[in-house]
Amino acid sequence: MAFPHSDRLNFRNMTDDDLEVMSAMLADPDVMEFYPRPKSREETQTWIDWNKSNYAEHGYGLWIIETKADEFAGDCGLTWQDVNGRPELEVGYHVRTKMQGRGYATEAAQACRDYARDVLETAHLVAIIHPDNTASRRVAVKIGLEFEEDDHGGAIDIRSVYGSRL
Repeated sequence: MAFPHSDRLNFRNMTDDDLEVMSAMLADPDVMEFYPRPKSREETQTWIDWNKSNYAEHGYGLWIIETKADEFAGDCGLTWQDVNGRPELEVGYHVRTKMQGRGYATEAAQACRDYARDVLETAHLVAIIHPDNTASRRVAVKIGLEFEEDDHGGAIDIRSVYGSRL
């Protein structure tokens, strides 16, 4: 299986062995500020299982991102999401607090955007972002996405959808 390419990051499939690092990241209130709440260990295992199912069904999902020195940075990848009743391919990203501010989210999201365009030959890509999440909005804009619409069907009351034709 091919993975996205980045100068400073490696991408790989998420496995059960990632439960500790993923659980620490998804339980961090700073990382999960714009989610309904941080995730428990059990919810993190469900997150990993969902991604393993995505790999089996689609050949992609959210991948673990690590520095070239094998330091866990977070996850980033492509998943199918419902936006106002229709399926859309989303680029999603989470970077652990210690690693934020170094451009990793933008670099990983760019690599996933290119993968969606060049490998999957996707015509449209979105990022679904809480309206108050300015850092995530900056990442979306940096990779060429722009505000398209609001979505009212997620776990939060309203989500902003940034997208671009690839």
